[in-house]
Amino acid sequence: MPVLKSPMDFKDIEGALAGTGLIVRGGFHPDAGAEKLGKAATVVLIGNAGADMWTAFTAATTPAARATDANPLDDWIRQVLDKAAGALGCRVLYPFTGPPYFPFQQWACKAGGVFVSPTGPLVHPEFGLWHAYRGALVFEDRLALAAPSGHASPCEGCADKPCLRACPADAFVTGEYDVPACVGHVASSSGNDCRTTGCLARRACPVGAGYVYGPDQAGFHMEKFLKAQG
Repeated sequence: MPVLKSPMDFKDIEGALAGTGLIVRGGFHPDAGAEKLGKAATVVLIGNAGADMWTAFTAATTPAARATDANPLDDWIRQVLDKAAGALGCRVLYPFTGPPYFPFQQWACKAGGVFVSPTGPLVHPEFGLWHAYRGALVFEDRLALAAPSGHASPCEGCADKPCLRACPADAFVTGEYDVPACVGHVASSSGNDCRTTGCLARRACPVGAGYVYGPDQAGFHMEKFLKAQG
């Protein structure tokens, strides 16, 4: 695949990602030397929202591989984004390589458009909690970036905050995420709902209902979460 030449814009990046379910999630111009990124003028965050990435991933992999490989989604994302980076003439960084790990959550806030939710994960005004960051394309050229949306956090106008009360393990009642309480419940016989259909606190958020992960996708991520906790 030929390497695209500058100047390029986000349409070139979107074209390199076509059919993968991965989307541009914003970007920023790093301060010289501040991000420890070497020669970098633009960082473009790549991620997913809703089920599109899952659809592409499951079409490209087998159920056996998804069940037995250690990190099948990370491996697939690496294949996709390595190929895209080659076509675009840039570098690619991943949130799952480390330690040390790159500060993707900080980068997401720097790119704008997301906010820290009461339960901790970043919430998006359209996608709610049903999104993620999967990689970052690092360009030596300074690309034009769209201004972040002027939306306020959807949590500011949510008086009820059902996410804080929905957890059957009361993992958020203290104001901080109680990981051991969450893991203990999800891994137990009473945690089947969370384990197979996803976090109840996440599902309680009224924002992003059209992007909620289906049971297969939610169960896959929950299983990987439990394995990561050891």
